[in-house]
Amino acid sequence: MAYTKGSMLKSVDWFTVAIYIALVVFGWFSVCGASYNYGDMDLFSFDTRSGKQLIWIGCSLGLGFILLMLDDKLYDIFAYLLYGFMIILLFITPFVADNTKGSYSWIKMGSISIQPAEFAKFTTALALAKFMGRYAYSMQRLRDLGITLTLIFVPMILIILERETGSALVYLAFFLMLYREGMPGVFLFAGLCAVFFFVVGIRFGDELMFDGVTSIGHFSVLALITCLSPILIYVYGMNRQRMACSIFLIGFSSTVLALLFSLYVIPFNIVYFQLFLCFCLIMYLVYMALRDRLWTFLYIAFFAVGSIIFLYSADYVFDNLLEAHQQVRIKVVLGMEDDPAGAGYNVNQSKIAIGSGGLTGKGFLNGTQTKLKYVPEQDTDFIFCTVGEEEGFVGSAVVLLLFLVLILRLIHLAERQHAAFGRVYGYSVVSIFFFHLFINIGMVLGLTPVIGIPLPFFSYGGSSLWGFTLLLFIFLRIDANRSNR
Repeated sequence: MAYTKGSMLKSVDWFTVAIYIALVVFGWFSVCGASYNYGDMDLFSFDTRSGKQLIWIGCSLGLGFILLMLDDKLYDIFAYLLYGFMIILLFITPFVADNTKGSYSWIKMGSISIQPAEFAKFTTALALAKFMGRYAYSMQRLRDLGITLTLIFVPMILIILERETGSALVYLAFFLMLYREGMPGVFLFAGLCAVFFFVVGIRFGDELMFDGVTSIGHFSVLALITCLSPILIYVYGMNRQRMACSIFLIGFSSTVLALLFSLYVIPFNIVYFQLFLCFCLIMYLVYMALRDRLWTFLYIAFFAVGSIIFLYSADYVFDNLLEAHQQVRIKVVLGMEDDPAGAGYNVNQSKIAIGSGGLTGKGFLNGTQTKLKYVPEQDTDFIFCTVGEEEGFVGSAVVLLLFLVLILRLIHLAERQHAAFGRVYGYSVVSIFFFHLFINIGMVLGLTPVIGIPLPFFSYGGSSLWGFTLLLFIFLRIDANRSNR
């Protein structure tokens, strides 16, 4: 049976399209509220940001229609070509881009500026879907896993070189897709440990314990390593529970004795003793792995070594590689500094704006915090504060509910794909949307560091809106033809 354009349009998930349109419309009203100046008479004027956003919305709707009309096989055929083109574009961007608020990520094309990093997300998702959709692909094979990670980290590194750390961190969202596709849970566990080690190490690294010489942060992380390693042995050690318990008791009791010795006899930096303890543990695990041919022990040893390296490299990265404003933002979120007039100004003003909206909000164009421009970037990264002020708790809840329905619907669409290509791409889209939503809302509420990523379909700008539209409508086109793949 021939697959016509008409039958394809009938197969499109119009429920998702309706959610998209609702979010875009709600986003336009938010841009109006965030960019409105007293005395502006025409919100539709192309001289205003609300008028310009209408152009981006119109182009996005046209782009979405074109994406639905294209043959879905084209996305598979040209996946690597698009990815390669985008890698080249990301590479040359810092050399041709002007300095925009400290980053070199915007390419000027006449009167408009394009941010390639926003479009690299869908090309990376397509490349991953094509590679992971191969018949012989296996994430358990190191070669396949290595190529998969390379596809993710190459654009991520290039975007970091553009000094767009926030946009680069979005690529970590692909690990959620990898976990769905069979990535061992230990990788996700290691990622969570890395986040925890970074936070604890940075937050308490300069604070001393009661002995006056031991870093609380370093002591806590090393103590966790000596505790987690035997727990991993207990879970994955092939009936070596007794050995795991013995290692745990030895590590715990010796650390307690070292604490008592430092407190009551001779104060010394207990971290050195913990490093020696970890070294003994690692050597023992390597010995057991070689003796009994149980490579699980070797992996646990690698976890311990990697954790120690990460702990001390995190200090170096934080102090030497992050920009000063990025360091301050992280310190403010972690409670290391209180800077209401500096790095914490955006967040404080954003929370004031959201709180002032109350239950039902102040009404469209009636927000005082946003009208008086108290919130920097209030129509881009901090646009959710406009929703909170003008629409209140009710409006904010409706927006979050729409995003929740969108994400759940996309998960449903991804799960019903007959081919790995569609499923991998679908979960990549879900992961990117979830990451943007979680970080942006958390950023506005002061729960996550301010890293500067847009709220999908709400933040002002063409690159962001087009990028998310490409992500979504390519998936809708793939889903529409799922029965023929």
